[in-house]
Amino acid sequence: MLDHLKKAEQKAEELFHEIKTRGIILPNKFESQVNEEIYCLAKEMFGINKYWHKRIVRAGLNTLAPYKENPEDIIIKEDDMVFLDFGPLIDDFEADFGRSYVIGGDPEKVTLCLNIENAWYDIQRWVKVQKELGNCLKSNSLFEHCIKVANSYGYSFGGGIAGHLIGKYPHESLEPGDFGLYIHPANELNIFSLNEKMEERHWILELHFVHSSKKFAAFFEQLLC
Repeated sequence: MLDHLKKAEQKAEELFHEIKTRGIILPNKFESQVNEEIYCLAKEMFGINKYWHKRIVRAGLNTLAPYKENPEDIIIKEDDMVFLDFGPLIDDFEADFGRSYVIGGDPEKVTLCLNIENAWYDIQRWVKVQKELGNCLKSNSLFEHCIKVANSYGYSFGGGIAGHLIGKYPHESLEPGDFGLYIHPANELNIFSLNEKMEERHWILELHFVHSSKKFAAFFEQLLC
């Protein structure tokens, strides 16, 4: 399972590299236009035409909106922060990949992009230590740790969750309102526990850091392993 998930993520990473190389994210485009161009690029590169969750391109004030919201489509400005969140299905396995980009050279936005990536790896290393020590790591404890790390970098945490289960499509599912498979403050599941088939679970770690001005935010997401 993990090998398949890593291969799916590798293709998602290649897609995002090509997005940057081709200069798809540009000012004076609507978010929806960038979204459609990325969809076409993914189909061109890898034949991807199915996504297991909605495709997200958010710019400016829309970067403050958590996943569940659907803000109005806006035009990317000259000095905007822009983030992408895409969940392509690749060979029936789910990828979930998110990155942030700075249009222009605003130093606070550039720093936020660097910091959220560094914070993601800080948290990944901490999770690995817990696993190596044989500790139980509850989902809500990991969520609280993500908030602490965001605060340590000088930001607030903008997401209602800090990640979720991932796997072969469709992965384990629960009833609406049950957060048992999310990195969520109401979930006490040990993330290292096995599923009902006695298989290892695999998780996405997603970070949404909001700048103190509350005018822009960044997003970083990938497989936690």
